[in-house]
Amino acid sequence: MTAVAPKAPPDRPPRTTPLWRRVLPPVLSLALVAAVFVWFLPRFTSLAEVWSAVRGLSWAAVAALAVAAVWNLATYQFVMVSTMPGLRLREATVSTLTTTAVSNTVVGGAALALGLTYGMNSSWGFSRSRTSVSLLLSGLWNNFAKLGLPVLALALLALTSSAPGAGRLAAGLAGVGGLVAAVAVLALLLRSREGAARIGTGTGRVVSALLRPLGRPPVQGWDRATTRFRDRTVVLLRARWHWLTLATLVSHLSLFAVLLLALRAVGVTAEQVGAVEALAVFAFARLLTAVPFTPGGLGVVELALLTGLSASGGDRPLVAAAVLLFRGLTYLLPIPLGVGTYLFWRHNRSWRREPNSAPRTELVPETA
Repeated sequence: MTAVAPKAPPDRPPRTTPLWRRVLPPVLSLALVAAVFVWFLPRFTSLAEVWSAVRGLSWAAVAALAVAAVWNLATYQFVMVSTMPGLRLREATVSTLTTTAVSNTVVGGAALALGLTYGMNSSWGFSRSRTSVSLLLSGLWNNFAKLGLPVLALALLALTSSAPGAGRLAAGLAGVGGLVAAVAVLALLLRSREGAARIGTGTGRVVSALLRPLGRPPVQGWDRATTRFRDRTVVLLRARWHWLTLATLVSHLSLFAVLLLALRAVGVTAEQVGAVEALAVFAFARLLTAVPFTPGGLGVVELALLTGLSASGGDRPLVAAAVLLFRGLTYLLPIPLGVGTYLFWRHNRSWRREPNSAPRTELVPETA
């Protein structure tokens, strides 16, 4: 009698995300943006006075703002180059402008920008592991800066004998706590290969537990991934931690410089809002963007800056004009530029390399 092989169980149909989960985040983001610009802003100040302040800008002020905005757009390229050995400045410019445009226009754009970064770097010959190290390090240092700026602002306010206020004090304390926790995790990760493996295993268990209700399988191999990340990161940080730190600080402070120039250009004087007070409000607004409520923090950043700067003593119409100028130069301007760089990347073939053929250096160990 011939044995009959048991039939394989039918494949499970792939689970689809419920419609309400796909629709709810964009609807909430749109509602928040509308609440800020359609309801709050007209009640905050007279829009006619805001427009009058913008029209009254001198040519010198316009030129200074333009130079500051262009410099601000250029600074993040230095962060990418410092974390990606072999990446050229022109490639970093195309990548950062394109991904910034995606992050600023799409709900959940950070995930799309992440995939786009991998795709671009791969087309230029960089392996996924080199891109992962670059993204993780630049992201870590970016968050270190977001957490550290409220601490710096709080210290400067204390030194200048200016009362920090409950909100700024809370932001400073949150920054201290978050910064200490982040540095501690990074130190544990880099201390030894065994410690990195344990962190990877523990993180994998947490992620698997979060994915279980969604019907997703548990993640695997996170211990090996964090060990490889640790090996490459140690080599890179020993050689370039100071350049990475400097580039990150320059990037964040250049962004603040655009805000400060916008305030002064529309007529908000140092007597109304000092540079240290402006830095404190800016740091708090940047801290809020760590949670992606809306694309590029749209609405959230404006609300934090408007309320914080006016509470510091700024004239409301002038503060609104400065904030809208600042966001136009730092949020809106990268969008058309990013569309242009994306089209350039799609059609330009002269920069393309074979997969994983980018030049290797002593900062990219073969064993990793």
